[in-house]
Amino acid sequence: MTGPEAEPVTVTDKRRIDPETGEVRPEDVADAPESEGEQPDSVDTVDAAIDEVAADAAGSDKEAELLADLQRVHAEYANYRKRAEREKVSAQQYGKGDLIKSLLPVLDDLDRARAHGDLETGPLRAVADKITETLSSAGLAAFGVVGDEFDPALHEAVQNEGDGSRPVIGTVYRQGFRLADRVLRTAMVVVVDGSQSGETPPADTTPQQD
Repeated sequence: MTGPEAEPVTVTDKRRIDPETGEVRPEDVADAPESEGEQPDSVDTVDAAIDEVAADAAGSDKEAELLADLQRVHAEYANYRKRAEREKVSAQQYGKGDLIKSLLPVLDDLDRARAHGDLETGPLRAVADKITETLSSAGLAAFGVVGDEFDPALHEAVQNEGDGSRPVIGTVYRQGFRLADRVLRTAMVVVVDGSQSGETPPADTTPQQD
């Protein structure tokens, strides 16, 4: 009894580097992934090619030179990908900062309404809380509190009532905001001496002379 004819077995050499000539073979369409949109990672492809060259190398100068070139190109491409990813994240963060910066006047209005007691109850309080929570979750942080040490990089002094010996914030006219390490707006403050801000001066620990 004769069975069905066996299908011929086909062996395909899928190595990217020809071990005899050392040349890079053209990519075969049949080797592409079956699922659309799933392409092999470029760095992984280069890694595989380098491994094949290293495995097939017989110690000749040509193969060693080809391997060195592949390793150099691979390192340059990996550095390019990392740099491009950092620039992408930076651009996204900067765009988010510009959007949040345009909403700061809304937060100022909410602060004034809260100071007048308009946000104690009612639907406006719920809206204000949601806006504040959303911006805080995006990384927005306020700064500029009475008693904080004055920092000209963070605070804009509209009045100075001290002698400059120990400048601190005495009054806050407008809060400052930062997003991560970026200052979106400086705080507008009145500067006083530390003793004028209501702080208790530190005890004198200098030894007394007899």
